[in-house]
Amino acid sequence: MVFSKLLTADDIENGLSIPRCSLGQLPDQEGLTMSMPIHDRDGQVWIFSCTIKRNDSVGHFLSVGWNKFVRERDLRVDDKVTIHEEAMKKQGTGTWIKVEVNRKIRLFGEDIWADV
Repeated sequence: MVFSKLLTADDIENGLSIPRCSLGQLPDQEGLTMSMPIHDRDGQVWIFSCTIKRNDSVGHFLSVGWNKFVRERDLRVDDKVTIHEEAMKKQGTGTWIKVEVNRKIRLFGEDIWADV
């Protein structure tokens, strides 16, 4: 796992914020943009637009533009997003980045996390 968090209103409305400490090496070049191909649980590829930003409280972080994904998956505050790397299954080499989103639901008096 690379990163996991409960979503805030800011993550949903303005883009997912991932702190530098969760990513290892992240260039200090504020404003640097890149496209990141992400695979969802169904194997669909999403292209997230990412920008390196900085603020005084957390320092450098990656701002992930994922508005279409948020809308299509109907993501909500307190859903849990997990991003991890996984070995490529078909080619046998390299890695891909996978995103999973879960929502806590109450079932028979128990809280469980269901795929979104």
